[in-house]
Amino acid sequence: MMKTKKMTKLVTLLLALAMVFSLAACSSGKGKDKANGSADIAALIATEPNSADEAAKLYQQLMQKENDILAANSDLWNKVFLSANKNSTMIEDGTNYGDFLLATIESAKDGFSADELKTLKAGAEQIKEIEGKLTILEQKYPGCGTAPGAGDSVSAEEAGMTASGSDLMKFPSFQGKDLDGNDVDSSKLFAGNSVTVVNFWFTTCNPCVGELADLEALNKDLAAKGGAVVGINSFTLDGDKTAIADAKDILAKKGVTYSNLWFASDSEAGKFTAGLYSFPTTYVVDKNGNIVGQPIVGAITAPDQAKKLNELIDQALASSK
Repeated sequence: MMKTKKMTKLVTLLLALAMVFSLAACSSGKGKDKANGSADIAALIATEPNSADEAAKLYQQLMQKENDILAANSDLWNKVFLSANKNSTMIEDGTNYGDFLLATIESAKDGFSADELKTLKAGAEQIKEIEGKLTILEQKYPGCGTAPGAGDSVSAEEAGMTASGSDLMKFPSFQGKDLDGNDVDSSKLFAGNSVTVVNFWFTTCNPCVGELADLEALNKDLAAKGGAVVGINSFTLDGDKTAIADAKDILAKKGVTYSNLWFASDSEAGKFTAGLYSFPTTYVVDKNGNIVGQPIVGAITAPDQAKKLNELIDQALASSK
């Protein structure tokens, strides 16, 4: 099972970018606050919990510090994450995310000033230290990072994914292709399945890659019920050949056999994808093309996420009878 740290990081990295713009600018005491923040991080890293409860609390405090680092320079980090595109090295399970950030910053350094690079590298180094401590906590206290924190899931209304005044929302229709070039019509896709689990992911998203094996297992379970999982890799939209090759390579390494699709980025489905604030995000769609319930925001590997997903699948199956 993928560690919740990675699911939480998903929220840290992507949800933070969507929300931190509402944060107030720092006051004239910014330098002092920054120094205090560094001291706080060092103190937390030096802390040794004496119980699983203390470890879980420390885990959440450290994750909040990662949020704070990103929120403090949201515009700069936004540019960094936008540069973590299909040309970036895939984040492998077990890799320190700080190292990935440092590598991404290095590859995009021409887009930043010297001062901006200094700020970003300092933040990435802090995140690297935090990640090292999180790994130690998980090793000593397995499961300490599985307690859901604020922001691990977001309602469809909050995410802007449900139509006002309606309990149902149609998944945007599309004409697309699978990664082997076969035509796919969304109406036929959904009508042909008792339930369709649609998973949005991208190639350099660590939590996304981490849940692929679970999605493959789910696809096999659903096949016996007339359902299926389909993946949509946001990098492959518009049929980007390099991105498709990269995605197929990862899918093959993870033993994934379910279909992955792409469509035009300027289509309604493409605009829908662009509106997602966090990856992975998973939707359950019934055979009539209706989105069932709320999206699963974050990896499905955490027990609470898997439970929510199975409940939505049961709802979709019930409506197809």
